[in-house]
Amino acid sequence: MPLSQPSPKLYRGRVADQIIDDLRGQILSGTLPDGARLPSERELAAHYGVSGPTIRESVRVLTAMGLLATRNGTRTTVTARGDALLAMSVASVVQFAKMNATDVLGLLGALNAYAVELAVERASDQDIAALRAAAAQTGELVDVESAAAALQHYFVTLSAISHNPLLAALCRFITEIQLGLAVELSGGSTDDWQRVAGSLDRARMEIVEAIAQRDSARAVQLVRDYHRKVIKRIQISPRAQELRKADPGLTAFLSSWLRANVGLGSGTDRKA
Repeated sequence: MPLSQPSPKLYRGRVADQIIDDLRGQILSGTLPDGARLPSERELAAHYGVSGPTIRESVRVLTAMGLLATRNGTRTTVTARGDALLAMSVASVVQFAKMNATDVLGLLGALNAYAVELAVERASDQDIAALRAAAAQTGELVDVESAAAALQHYFVTLSAISHNPLLAALCRFITEIQLGLAVELSGGSTDDWQRVAGSLDRARMEIVEAIAQRDSARAVQLVRDYHRKVIKRIQISPRAQELRKADPGLTAFLSSWLRANVGLGSGTDRKA
């Protein structure tokens, strides 16, 4: 794929940094879209007037950022997916700051409260119908994985009808964390899952109806109450209580889940 000309003339010093900035800008602007093949190392070196090692260094950095992917036998391609970039950034902050699970999950309650506030203003009747259908599906417990997927779909829909893309992306990822931890803590047991995430079907439907009635105050309160109950259930689940003896804030447990589920090549398969 052809590149646009570098905007500033490259100067001596950290030439690789300038190439990284230029390519990053082209990726984020869509000039180099997701899935596009990057020119070969030789073509890039000629384009920027630099050596092969400088290009390799630039590509390595952009790959570490999650903006490029290189596989054996194929040319480097652009992998600019907003959710993946956001997930890696948020996961890095959570791990670096050694945040505990309660603080991270508490943020989801605040985000979803804002989402329903916007949904009351912006959601169409079709949006609300989709959320109502998603809420109905969450009551159909077959196994832990399918139950988690149904809850994921409900909360993804809830954030989407806010019609605020950044808010929706943040909600998706932190929902992914919350459900991922709940699944881990349940150990695959439907009984343990029910203790953590079950028997809240009515509460989820009440949130839908509050949005349908355009009752912002009630919708926000219902969401906040819902998340407080979920966090409390996570804290008092048998597995969590066992872990908290050595890891009081479930900080290490959270960090371990993020390392296993968020990173280059892993991503978040469920659109959280």
